[in-house]
Amino acid sequence: MNTSTAHAKEKMREAKPWIRRFGRFGYMAKGVVYGMIGILAALAAFGPGGDTTGTAGALQSIAEMPFGEILLWIIGIGLIGYIVWDFIKAFKDPENEGTDAKGLIKRTGYFISGVIYSNLAFGAIKLASHTGTAGGGGEKTISAKLMEQPFGVWLVGLVGAIIIGYGLYELFSGVKEKFMEKFKTYEMNEKETKLARISGKIGLIARGVVLTMVGFFFIRTAFTHDPNHSKGLGGALSELASQPFGQFILGVVAVGLILYGIYQIIRGRYQHMNFGYRGK
Repeated sequence: MNTSTAHAKEKMREAKPWIRRFGRFGYMAKGVVYGMIGILAALAAFGPGGDTTGTAGALQSIAEMPFGEILLWIIGIGLIGYIVWDFIKAFKDPENEGTDAKGLIKRTGYFISGVIYSNLAFGAIKLASHTGTAGGGGEKTISAKLMEQPFGVWLVGLVGAIIIGYGLYELFSGVKEKFMEKFKTYEMNEKETKLARISGKIGLIARGVVLTMVGFFFIRTAFTHDPNHSKGLGGALSELASQPFGQFILGVVAVGLILYGIYQIIRGRYQHMNFGYRGK
């Protein structure tokens, strides 16, 4: 190995720990956003002052808080770290998902997540800098753009199927508590481990249910050829609220999303992130 190649590899070893830290920051920023979605949904379910909203609505609510602009900058920059980590998981596979069907579905899900959160991070920064709004209807925009492509209907349906698959994966991961394998439990005390277990279990089940509904809306869009049928988190929560005993169901899911936000913050602190180790 020549000197320049060795020097370049050494630089990569120095840079990767910063990527991991940036990714951890991203998990925490994502946790704040989901916590806000859950709080607003809980207020809508249990009393006045809240609304069933998605990520864009949560950012708008944060903007209206004291020091909201500063918090939006932190969230926007943090989400960039989460996006970078999503793309690393999709292309570099630090979590060893593999190239079989199950692994490729998961890695494709990471890529789609990176694209979606790119829009959210950009929205947070636009709000913070007063250059625009957080937007909304991102799912409609994505499905409309996909519909314009060759085989667009099939692409929309495929995205819907992947979202459903990932939602079911999160749901069963919560039920079986498989997510605990991702934590560095040897660094956690008893209270932190218990909080991670409870928040992860309930939070992943709640988000799995909501994601499965979002995927269903994408598939319905493919059948109807109408992007207006695509709905995100806010649309899924509204759909839940419209069902019999909807307010109660919404309240349960809202609590789950708050716990999901707590779970994401704990992930930011204690998750195994192997990128940069053992030749990764």
